[in-house]
Amino acid sequence: MPLQILGLNHNTAPVEIREQVAFAGDEVSRALERLTTLDGVEEAVLLSTCNRTEFYVIGEDAGRERLKQWLHDDRRLGDNFAESLFMLDDEEAIRHIFRVACGLDSMVLGEPQILGQLKDAFRYAQDADTLGGNLGRLFQHTFAVAKKIRTDTEIGASPVSVASAAVNLAQQFFAGFKKHTALLVGAGVTIELVAKHLVSHDIGRLFVANRSVERAQKLAGQFGGFALPLSEIEGTLPEADILITSTAATEPVVTTQQIANALKARKHKPIFACDIAVPRDIETGAGDLDDFYLYTIDDLDKVILQGQGNREAAAIEAHRLLDEEIRRYAAIERSKQVAPIIATLRESHEAVRKQVAAKARKRMAKGESAEDAIDFATAALMKKMLHRPSVALRKAGEAEDHELIASARKLFGLDD
Repeated sequence: MPLQILGLNHNTAPVEIREQVAFAGDEVSRALERLTTLDGVEEAVLLSTCNRTEFYVIGEDAGRERLKQWLHDDRRLGDNFAESLFMLDDEEAIRHIFRVACGLDSMVLGEPQILGQLKDAFRYAQDADTLGGNLGRLFQHTFAVAKKIRTDTEIGASPVSVASAAVNLAQQFFAGFKKHTALLVGAGVTIELVAKHLVSHDIGRLFVANRSVERAQKLAGQFGGFALPLSEIEGTLPEADILITSTAATEPVVTTQQIANALKARKHKPIFACDIAVPRDIETGAGDLDDFYLYTIDDLDKVILQGQGNREAAAIEAHRLLDEEIRRYAAIERSKQVAPIIATLRESHEAVRKQVAAKARKRMAKGESAEDAIDFATAALMKKMLHRPSVALRKAGEAEDHELIASARKLFGLDD
């Protein structure tokens, strides 16, 4: 069955659509288990990040259509969601997975986090028992390709990240950070990077809010900040000049009313906010409030593009290497199609060899010389192995089947 991809990402869908089809935690396992019950879907891997939700499957076209319908029903999507979907198969699907793993399809060109997210998706599929031999081989090869690209090119040099882009955007609002306070919501890798960038730019005060206070304390402690639970966000918002969020919550953790109350308490002193999460952490209505400048992950595009120009040359070389790896992988996979034929051929000829060898030993046991036994064995072996090809070639000659005759010459190397 062919490799197929169904999905949407930052290239095909805005955050308003992406957040509707984001999967996290136990949702991933549930989705994978459901996918492989669909007729025509044999293997499945689900990659869901803030920038993409993509299904990698081994199956039939009908299976992919059932997957599309399941996604529509499971997420209660409007009929126009299909306009944001893309579908790929075979070699184009292989190219896409390789590009994703290498960071060549990322909003941040060459960013390294996506490879770790792809490995997590691989492990989820292993645990859910939806990973078969085909996707297993593909992903192992994909990880090797990503390592080669990062080793042999400069695609990962001069790192530009969503976190650094968010802080760079904040710098356009404030002349400096020393007299300002930042409130970070979340405690994952992205928020840790945001905190690191803010501290490097001498942020005045830093608050970290998270559902797990322990995680918030651990992160805040690294940067001399203050930790608080999500329940205390409203009380801290009036102090925040900068608000950056990135959680895995499925519902907003900062409401429009909370922002409105904070702005009133601040006497409408402006707040810069960047919501990096998908689904979004800040209610969209807050963006309509005066003095509240709200940006989403999609708004970071221009900032990111300005900082990654020096990776463009590396991307050209990366794509050249990628083309080589795609051809190599496709050749390996095509060769596997004839593996069963080769195995059967070897087994049948091994049986013939054993028969002839047994007869030769009997001759020697009866006193025949080793030389005569060898002559008998080699002649008999050649006769038995060439019998069927010879019969087929005679019939091909009678039928003027020139294609089979040419194939035989090529197969047995008669023109060398």
